[in-house]
Amino acid sequence: MERIQRPLVLLILMSIAMPLAFNVWNAMLNNFVVERANFGGIEIGILQSLREVPGFLAFTTVFVLLILKEQSFAVLALALLGLGVALTGFFPTEYGLYFTTVLMSIGFHYFEAVKQSLSLQWFSIEEAPQMLGRLLAVGSITSLTVYGLLWCSVNLFEVDYLWNFLTAGVLCCCLAAFMWLAFPIFSETVPQNKGLILRRRYWLYYALTFFSGARRQIFVVFAAFMMVEKFGYSVAEVTLLFGVNYAFNFLFAERIGKWIGRIGERKALTLEYVGLIGVFVSYGLVEDSRVAAALYIIDHMFFAMAIAMKTYFQKIADPKDMAASAGVSFTINHIAAVIIPALLGIVWVWSSTLVFFIGAGFALCSLVLSQNIPLRPAPGNEVLYLSKLRLNPSAKV
Repeated sequence: MERIQRPLVLLILMSIAMPLAFNVWNAMLNNFVVERANFGGIEIGILQSLREVPGFLAFTTVFVLLILKEQSFAVLALALLGLGVALTGFFPTEYGLYFTTVLMSIGFHYFEAVKQSLSLQWFSIEEAPQMLGRLLAVGSITSLTVYGLLWCSVNLFEVDYLWNFLTAGVLCCCLAAFMWLAFPIFSETVPQNKGLILRRRYWLYYALTFFSGARRQIFVVFAAFMMVEKFGYSVAEVTLLFGVNYAFNFLFAERIGKWIGRIGERKALTLEYVGLIGVFVSYGLVEDSRVAAALYIIDHMFFAMAIAMKTYFQKIADPKDMAASAGVSFTINHIAAVIIPALLGIVWVWSSTLVFFIGAGFALCSLVLSQNIPLRPAPGNEVLYLSKLRLNPSAKV
């Protein structure tokens, strides 16, 4: 039993539980809201903005950690995620979906913030890229399995939305209960700062995080919605598309992590952002459903490259800042995410092409910022230019 009760095993179980619930919700959401609640672009934009509000409030993680251990908080957040997903099918109305989405999102965002902190604390700088890639691969094979079962459930057995949401949510809650009961509370490798921290020398990481959140919303909200509204993809087809995406991550995420560790964060992020500019411009012009599907898969392939942002921060940060900074970075990531879906939902009604061109603009901003990452980032060597912003590096608010 002691061989199982290790931090890595706990992180693996967490990487299984989260996609088990979230990806069932994500795969069925667009079809569910269109078929059962008659959502259009404005309603889906409002729902997705509400979904991101808990992410915007993720900085409150530091206050919860005054009461709970990070590990306990992560498990409780998983249980809340499962509960929100389990209830979704029971409320096929506009305000019912807003409620269950916010409930699910509170659990999801708090969990993701705390899991990032735990991962960067429990893995050394040398092993972090590969191990983060491994956890991504575990999540991907879980997602692939979930999408396969969901495809069979919807396409072969015609199981109703309600039962699919309920099953996924309950299983996530059961895994959370197992993690709560079966694992001891692991000690902190470095005592964590419990205050709300914004350090000037982390400014480039904050800026990259902001544009990452803005750009990701275009993919998560509008690229997926385009597949259903413009090209008429069914739940089974969307599920199959997601399955291809996660098969790639399962096969290559750990290798990508090792590759990032070898070539460095700046080169990896440069490749990601150049590719994303091309993808978003193509989204705006695509008229063929098969080309759109190919772009969606290529877009998702770049997600694994985001490991480079986490390892860049791990290299420049004080180890004591991991917990507090994880919540703050999630809030920064979601500043744009709270506003963009609703605003671009209105733009979508007028021009879906313009929505994706705006996404290309976000990717261009990220590309420019990424060129400021040193080849060997470290405390005191956080950026190449604008080093005056590193004055008083211990400043916090």
